[in-house]
Amino acid sequence: KVEAFMNEKVFKDQYQKSFLEEEEFIAFLQEREENSAWQREKSSEIRFLAADDQKVTMFMENEENHEMQPIMEDTLEHTRLVLKVQDSFYPVRSCAVRTILDRARVSGNALNKVEKTVLAKILNYCMEVASEEALLRFCEKKISAVHGGDPLDYAVLEMPELFRKTVEYLQTNFPGYTFAGASYDHSVATALWELSNETDLLQEYRELLKKHHLPTDGLKAGLRLTTSDVGYSGANLYPLLFVGSGAKILPLGSPLKLEHKNGASLEKFDSQLNLLYAQYGKALSNLEKMMSLILLHPVNAMLGVMKRIGIPKKIAMEVAENFQQQNGERCCLAYEVYLGITEAEHILMRDEPEGAKIVKMEENIARAVHIRWKDYDLAGEMKW
Repeated sequence: KVEAFMNEKVFKDQYQKSFLEEEEFIAFLQEREENSAWQREKSSEIRFLAADDQKVTMFMENEENHEMQPIMEDTLEHTRLVLKVQDSFYPVRSCAVRTILDRARVSGNALNKVEKTVLAKILNYCMEVASEEALLRFCEKKISAVHGGDPLDYAVLEMPELFRKTVEYLQTNFPGYTFAGASYDHSVATALWELSNETDLLQEYRELLKKHHLPTDGLKAGLRLTTSDVGYSGANLYPLLFVGSGAKILPLGSPLKLEHKNGASLEKFDSQLNLLYAQYGKALSNLEKMMSLILLHPVNAMLGVMKRIGIPKKIAMEVAENFQQQNGERCCLAYEVYLGITEAEHILMRDEPEGAKIVKMEENIARAVHIRWKDYDLAGEMKW
């Protein structure tokens, strides 16, 4: 296991892996869980040091195993911070920084610019006066998160169990489902399933598409589960559609979210799964509204909506250019423009295929479902 760990470099902050097999993905998550741990400590007893501090260097040199050398080298390339607790030093992973700043109750862009020795002092001053416990997430020899220690602040939901429960639910309720891929990095894990043979689920939607003379080819229901141990995501279920011959992902904009707080549990996640079937009906009704709305200036509306929901300008411009080439200046339904906006995810996957960024992009795209499209249907030149 140690050899595999070093060869695959799972410890690296920028490590990421994609999966085509469901069993391999869940087995991988289980292995990560076995190489991880949760630990409660008093916040006031946690200290931070710069990774090149002499105390850290001496401690690492005295370690009997030699695994820490490449791990420290990776840390020096990224956070350059080390956490000390109970006389031991642990390199800080990039994904932990946000939770550390939250725990220390400090923020501001200036923190990115100060020397690491200064940042460590600032964090230590803040942690010294903190009265509550902290929940530390150790993963692959590094600290991945420093959460609040109260279950109301942060509730642990083990990743392998969340994905197993989802698979069991699909096996029972959607027996024709297929695994459509997954990805993992240290900030987020996400998996995608295609719910094949669900003609009843989508029958009403197909009829709506036909009514508005819109294509129905390749239409299938889908589901994404995204979760994180480091504060980037709750245990979130996203109903979606695959449309067209290229199986383009169409977010439906009505996720079932379970945040890691307020005593969240696997039982509550089970309850969320049981709401899933009804959620498709609710979500599809949102798309129906867009099928009834004609946009006179679709490219301007598209750009305005993309700016509003947080699509990066470079990607938005490419999406709008592609849409204009295909549709010209003719009037379009808001639904058609929304379909065009989903191209942003494919552009991101082409340029930056990172799981966390793709999930964030999908979430942003889904926000367009609830936008007041008419507010952006304006004549003239649209300025970003």
